[in-house]
Amino acid sequence: MRIAALKERAPGETRVAVTPETVKKFIALGATVAVEEGAGIAAAFSDDAYREAGADVLAASKVVEGADIVLAVQAPDVGDLKCAKPGAWIAATFDPFGQRDRVDAYAQAGLEALSMEFMPRITRAQSMDVLSSQSNLAGYKAVLASANQFGRAFPMMMTAAGTVQAARVFVMGVGVAGLQAIATAKRLGAQVSATDVRSATKEQILSLGAKPVFVETVEGIEGEGSGGYATEMSEEYQKAQAELVSSHIAKQDIVITTALIPGRAAPQLISDAQIASMKQGSVIFDLAVAQGGNVEGSKPDELVEKHGVTIMGYANTPAHLAADTSALFARNLYNFLSAFWDAEAGKPVLDEEIGDAIRLTQGGKVVNERLAG
Repeated sequence: MRIAALKERAPGETRVAVTPETVKKFIALGATVAVEEGAGIAAAFSDDAYREAGADVLAASKVVEGADIVLAVQAPDVGDLKCAKPGAWIAATFDPFGQRDRVDAYAQAGLEALSMEFMPRITRAQSMDVLSSQSNLAGYKAVLASANQFGRAFPMMMTAAGTVQAARVFVMGVGVAGLQAIATAKRLGAQVSATDVRSATKEQILSLGAKPVFVETVEGIEGEGSGGYATEMSEEYQKAQAELVSSHIAKQDIVITTALIPGRAAPQLISDAQIASMKQGSVIFDLAVAQGGNVEGSKPDELVEKHGVTIMGYANTPAHLAADTSALFARNLYNFLSAFWDAEAGKPVLDEEIGDAIRLTQGGKVVNERLAG
């Protein structure tokens, strides 16, 4: 069983899908591991570290030669996989809805695409969930980047010259990224509030010492989707939520938006009119900017100034913490493959529940139900 990892080709992608730690673990299972030269440099993993772990460090033209499994952060182009074995597995993030042409190309090439974004949110798959591991650190980074951009201090400071008031931070969307953003802002000393369409998150917000901001007057909120993801809100709730947020957002110094709906463009949470209501010098960090954005006018990797407010967001937030996000991503992949490792067969054998959920292509066809039609 030969496992290969290429250097990431996507612009701005600094992560790597295997680390020296997981190389050792794969070898302990009985696999051989090949890593492309320079694959881990941007994430602070040297070629020598991979060699010491037991990996073959090879040129790009050789690394996937004869590979049974190719691991990547972002799915490589089919052209980079020509030397892999027929039917080889490629475990990576595929953006299956946004990059459907790539999925079709994998099917035509006879490769088996395993989309880690489609990992079901069930208890036994938690350690394999790349979206959660990456979102956790993305939420942390969003607060640090906002604090760096913000022209004032976060905590309250009482000095001989007077008192510096604590910054007000409002987190919109309380998934994994939002919860970490709340916790990080609290650790920095900010006064934190948060909102979400899922009423179950209220207790989570309170548990972190933040103030929940929820519409209480509208019944029948359609906030909870399958697997714990948010889904679209009812029209009545959207209107009530907009009114509540508009009054609350005008008092905030920093707003962090995190709302995503799988397979759809990110919902707009903050309008231009709401931005105009904010104080001069305020900062908005749009964690969903790469998926269309939660904030009107936000642009990936650009600082946008509107009405005296700075709007920011990274096209790839996890890539700004490459060493840690790579370590977690690599462990997710190892946990996934090792959970299904068949010692007698010398390879992983997927079950139906997880295999059918994440498998996009097989036998020259697109086979995932979520991509049907």
